[in-house]
Amino acid sequence: MTAQIKYDDVEVGTELPAASFPVTRATLVQYAGASGDFNPIHWNERFAKEVGLPDVIAHGMFTMAQAIRVVTDWAGDPGAVVEYGVRFTNPVVVPDDGTGAVIDVTAKVAAKLDGNQVRIDLVATAAGQKVLGRSRAVVALA
Repeated sequence: MTAQIKYDDVEVGTELPAASFPVTRATLVQYAGASGDFNPIHWNERFAKEVGLPDVIAHGMFTMAQAIRVVTDWAGDPGAVVEYGVRFTNPVVVPDDGTGAVIDVTAKVAAKLDGNQVRIDLVATAAGQKVLGRSRAVVALA
């Protein structure tokens, strides 16, 4: 498959549809099972606080995966993402309150590159704090 978006139809500054992704303790347990990452900071509140965290936190790779969904949904093909990188700036704290947390993601086309590729800059926040820094993806378009 290839991206459904055409390179010629995209301009620098084009905003991708924003999205919000809820995260609960149950979500973290499911992700731990799928990823094999059973670090107790992701499910044990007492342990997380003992090591200096405010509460249980979401897995970093989970946070990255949620953020890139904005790009893959827009492009129409996850395989169109040829490069993706972030810096973790703050953890996504997931309280055990029945609601959990929400990861909010916005993205825009930051540059048009050679070879029908574009660079997408993403902003991911949770509880009003930026959780990913220098979040960028390169996407091959049709």
